[in-house]
Amino acid sequence: MDSRTGLPVVGMVGGGQLARMTHQAAIALGQSLRVLALAPDDGAALVAADVQYGDHTDLAALRTFAKGCDVVTFDHEHVPSGHIRTLADEGVTLYPPADALLHAQDKRVMRERLAELGAPNPAWQPVEQPADLVAFGAEVGWPVVLKAARGGYDGRGVWLVDDAVQAEELATTLLAGGTPLIVEERVALRRELAVQVARSPFGQVAAYPVVETVQRDGICVEVLAPAPGLPEELAVAAQQLAIDLATALGVVGLLAVELFETPGGLVVNELAMRPHNSGHWTIEGARTSQFEQHLRAVLDYPMGDTSLTAPVVVMANVLGGEPGGMSIDERLHHLFAAEPGAKVHLYGKQVRPGRKIGHVTVLGDDLDDVRARAARAARWLREGHSECEE
Repeated sequence: MDSRTGLPVVGMVGGGQLARMTHQAAIALGQSLRVLALAPDDGAALVAADVQYGDHTDLAALRTFAKGCDVVTFDHEHVPSGHIRTLADEGVTLYPPADALLHAQDKRVMRERLAELGAPNPAWQPVEQPADLVAFGAEVGWPVVLKAARGGYDGRGVWLVDDAVQAEELATTLLAGGTPLIVEERVALRRELAVQVARSPFGQVAAYPVVETVQRDGICVEVLAPAPGLPEELAVAAQQLAIDLATALGVVGLLAVELFETPGGLVVNELAMRPHNSGHWTIEGARTSQFEQHLRAVLDYPMGDTSLTAPVVVMANVLGGEPGGMSIDERLHHLFAAEPGAKVHLYGKQVRPGRKIGHVTVLGDDLDDVRARAARAARWLREGHSECEE
């Protein structure tokens, strides 16, 4: 408990943009989020007052960080599960708990548990040797999707395998390097969806509207809220699926369920147990942002209202462009002049081509108009102009 405010102390392991935006939400609740960052130039370390430095794989650093925290949560899934269990055994309150978080850390564990629960999985299997991958492709048809069971994100750790020759070579190399693998069928999808649900230790749940996520080169570039043209029964089914999974897995905090919409219905793609890129739109677009909701959940506060603040909300990620040219300050000036309704969130990151450095959100009544305005705003920040490359 913070003696100055009389409020509980929440510690977040990881100093990236998720911790940065969670810190912003914490301020409104009278708190200053405690952050474990790797370096002073991490996004959250640049803005939070209570920052400690250490590696999230270092148990000693985690122990030191947890002292004085009423609850510890995470802005990524890369803390070793054994460390989380050790901290829990030593009396640290961690949300989500280790047993829940493992399903977001290990895709094999996730797929096995989803199958036990009867949740919609694609065809899949673990890959223990190259022959497993070759046999799977021959059975379900090429191409197939090979995934690192641990550590992948933003398209990393995912490979589209076209034939048996490529399968043999790639699996041999990855397995020799110690990468645990699973393989999945390539799903015939109409589009990608996502739904977020928050769950408290008491068991209260709150689901956000289902959104459509638009991917390019394995990276989410755009989120449309609510998912346009989604039948109500499918939207309700997606929300109920997320609630059921959060309950069955014992999640505390936010759970993001990434989904494929297929001709046969919904299929689970991946899980994340933290604030998620598919929910950044909620800062302006929902009555309660995902970041505030995550804090409410881990503190066992009642959940906030998840309804939309406008008929249409579009979030566009800003990816770093080529160096040189107009400064970010100049780009912001032009962006605000061209799109005064756009809300900009920059993460304090050094710009590198393809790196997520921020996002913009636009609200309105017409999907095509709002989508075009969000894309134009994002282009100003990325390219220093608003002209479409196409």
